[in-house]
Amino acid sequence: MASNALGSSQQSNKGGPSLFTLSEQEILNQIYSTHHVHDDEKFDVESLFIIVENILKRATVVVDNVVLGTHATVEDLEEKTPKASFSPPICALKNISCEMQCKAPGEEIAHKTALTILNKLSNYSWDTKAVLTLAAFALDYGEFWQIAQAPASDQLAKSVGTLRRVPMLLKRPTLQKHRQSLIELNNVIKATLEVIEYIFELEKISNYDTKDVPALSTGVEHIPVDVYWAIVTIVASTTQFCCLINDEYKKPELSPFSQKLNYIVTKLKRQITTIKQQIEVTEAYWKLVKVFRTPIEIMEIFKLLIYTKDNVQPLIDGSTKKPVSIEVLKRKNVLLFISSLDISDDDISILRPIHDTIKKEDQYKIIWIPIVDEWTEVSKKKFEILRSKMPWYVVQYYSPIAGIRFVKEKWNFTGKPSVVVLNPQGKVECENALHMIRVWGIKAFPFTSTREEILTTSGEWIGSIGAGIHPNIENWIKDQKYIFFYGGKDKEWIQQFTKRATAIANDPMIKEAKISIELHCIGKGSKGEDDLGILGRFWTGIESLFISKTQRKTDTDAVALEIQKLLSYKNESGWVVLSKGSTVALSGHGTTMLKVLEDFDKWKEVVREKGFESTFKEYHNKVLHTAHICCRIDIPKASGKIPENMKCPDCPRVMETYISFKCCHIDGAANGLH
Repeated sequence: MASNALGSSQQSNKGGPSLFTLSEQEILNQIYSTHHVHDDEKFDVESLFIIVENILKRATVVVDNVVLGTHATVEDLEEKTPKASFSPPICALKNISCEMQCKAPGEEIAHKTALTILNKLSNYSWDTKAVLTLAAFALDYGEFWQIAQAPASDQLAKSVGTLRRVPMLLKRPTLQKHRQSLIELNNVIKATLEVIEYIFELEKISNYDTKDVPALSTGVEHIPVDVYWAIVTIVASTTQFCCLINDEYKKPELSPFSQKLNYIVTKLKRQITTIKQQIEVTEAYWKLVKVFRTPIEIMEIFKLLIYTKDNVQPLIDGSTKKPVSIEVLKRKNVLLFISSLDISDDDISILRPIHDTIKKEDQYKIIWIPIVDEWTEVSKKKFEILRSKMPWYVVQYYSPIAGIRFVKEKWNFTGKPSVVVLNPQGKVECENALHMIRVWGIKAFPFTSTREEILTTSGEWIGSIGAGIHPNIENWIKDQKYIFFYGGKDKEWIQQFTKRATAIANDPMIKEAKISIELHCIGKGSKGEDDLGILGRFWTGIESLFISKTQRKTDTDAVALEIQKLLSYKNESGWVVLSKGSTVALSGHGTTMLKVLEDFDKWKEVVREKGFESTFKEYHNKVLHTAHICCRIDIPKASGKIPENMKCPDCPRVMETYISFKCCHIDGAANGLH
């Protein structure tokens, strides 16, 4: 624990180091030995504290009236009522009072007395120790000033007052002489009460999990030291009061105690404010969790997710750039487009055709929710630029912490764009439909998990991914041609594969059998130029398809294995996917696939009997058995749910998991604004 002790030039009465130069750890080392597991469950500390507050708040008003000449009335103070069954711990209070009375002034004596009191109260909780000590002081202080206010006709009060030396202190010369000390004492008492009020409040709210309310950890950790300072100040205040009653010149110096308590009050206020904010966020978060388990209506759920309490703000309509009421969501299906501000034009453009199609029937609404840690002028400007490109609804300057926590923890948002689909009752139909939208576009409508299940079990995935990367591919797919999709890091391998595949496509026997074969090298434009943007979009589509498959709870099927294999080849020297139309026949590593092409003369005659696809696959399996290729799959952490384990697509073994770091521009798919 860091040292927060208030520095002071004051020395103890023996000339040693001042009490106020001790670090928190040094104080803890001494006071922890006085504390044992407390067993005070039957003790009603709350009622005792109510009584102490009632006494001291009224007593300090009386002192202000007597010394400062103010005219405040105690009747204006709030009267709190303890439980009717409360029984005050008279013996404990008397014991503490005896320990504090008639002590000589000095920090060292105050410190030793505080430790003695802590030892006597070793079985009580920290806040109870403070309340009991303050109660012992309040008993004497309150009684003194109650007697001081008694009417002259009250003979009993007059006699008790004489024994208490009340008339001595209230004599005008004595009162004037000790005026400043009385003011100082009264202020220290107010500060002590305030410190214990905050300690008591902190203890009452300390039953939350520190995982949900992290500020509690620091606040509760400091309570023992704060209690010590409250008790040692009460001891010094008791000594000061005794000196004033006895009209003594040598009195404790209370200003360092006052400064220390004011520092603690400021700290506790700040901590409690932070803790309450975190509790509010936590309660809002768990309310969100509960309401999503039993959804009611989309608008009500949207309010809880997006806004704090009743601070409902209008949405911005991207098509008109004007604010609109959230009533537009009533009884609608809603696609929540969630992202940071680091999104590209591709991330936005992929949703445009979806928006254009679904807006016709007006049953689906897209809403952008930007997740930003802190809204600054720079981030607001970036937001406005992005917002201007979106024709759908936008939540402006989104910031509720509970909603952001829910999005991150329950919907696995890690910074990359996602689309959460909610039905009109607010039920989650798909936690991230963006993966299937990237692969199938509007074919993924209505973007539910059920629709995703149907799409991902189809073997026609390569057509959806490949159709947008070359103008001829759609026609090749329509004509049910064989297509070699290929690529890789090794340009020499690409040249060899292109040469061999072209030769096979033009082979007289293949032509005679009316087998039509086309080639497309991924990462090449329509004119044969390198296009890293196309390459990036292709692999983003494959990764999206892979995530869609792994999020399904069904057993791994043939389609999943082919996607897994292809993804494992992403950073290899070469890879190939062979499809017939949009249906994938097989995918393979560049080494084995090139070997199959090189051995074409060994298997081409079998094509006449079994067909091209069956023959190619059989020969590839033979080559695969003689090859030893280790499989590696790189999955971006921000993609969503990542499977805990995964079997190798080439063998039944469970793959090992590694963590790697890679530049986001490695495949040319740059992020950010364009």
